[in-house]
Amino acid sequence: MSASAPSSENQGVSGFPEVCFGRSADGLLVALVGETAFAMLPASGGQHYLLTGWRIRKPFAQWTRSDFYGHCGELADEAAFRARVLENAEHQREERALARREIRSTANTPWGPSQGATVFAEGVICHSTAGHGGFHLSPEHNGKVQPQLRAADGFYEEDECWAIVAFTFPHLFTSFERRCAERTMKDSFPDTWEAITGNVLQPGESWKKDERTFLAEHADHWIVVSAITSDHEKGFVEVIATPGGKRGPGTEERRFLVPADEYAIGRFGFVVDESRDRVYGGPSSFVGWQGRRAS
Repeated sequence: MSASAPSSENQGVSGFPEVCFGRSADGLLVALVGETAFAMLPASGGQHYLLTGWRIRKPFAQWTRSDFYGHCGELADEAAFRARVLENAEHQREERALARREIRSTANTPWGPSQGATVFAEGVICHSTAGHGGFHLSPEHNGKVQPQLRAADGFYEEDECWAIVAFTFPHLFTSFERRCAERTMKDSFPDTWEAITGNVLQPGESWKKDERTFLAEHADHWIVVSAITSDHEKGFVEVIATPGGKRGPGTEERRFLVPADEYAIGRFGFVVDESRDRVYGGPSSFVGWQGRRAS
């Protein structure tokens, strides 16, 4: 344990890396897993945010909010915070056992020159570049990817397609990474997931499948594609909506005024209620609409 080890008031969990919980100087619940620091920041509505930091070289009692820079989503309560911390410890232990290797690399990738890479196995390499990154599979390994998911060039970007690599070679990933990959596969590639596994995803189990359902149900409704607080109609949001939320040249657009206290963007967008939200033809707060008239 480093010099930032907890004092006697803190609680520890044995193992490698050791997990320690405590309180910061400003009263935040904090934790340390190896050299990764965590904090639970209170938010509105009784919720909390998970914050992360790295190599904070001082005791918990001297930590403050300013030591943390990473934002990793919402937390319901202290139990959720502790669960996330312990999950990270599990991930670090398993990752260490996998013995991945960091190497120098100047390989060309679809995202630019590689600035370094991690070897997961021979023929399975994850590249980092200035702006993006992802995996490159050798022809032999790429041939093991399901045809429906296979990239011809063997490159799989880090936002969604990395999950294809984890799905194909689960033994090269930690339990945490496999859970994330499964979530990404269901959200981003639901049809292929269903075809390969034989399982039908139910409502709420796939972002893309749920979006498809939403757009089908509202194909004939006006869906907001842009919104701005109105400078001309106090208490209203001026919105631009299109049929079914479509975009592109030739798409019909219409402006509406929505009461500001009723404008809440849903999971897939805001559907205009034509019985309440009136078509607006007055002065616009949108630069591109200034001087134009409503449809």
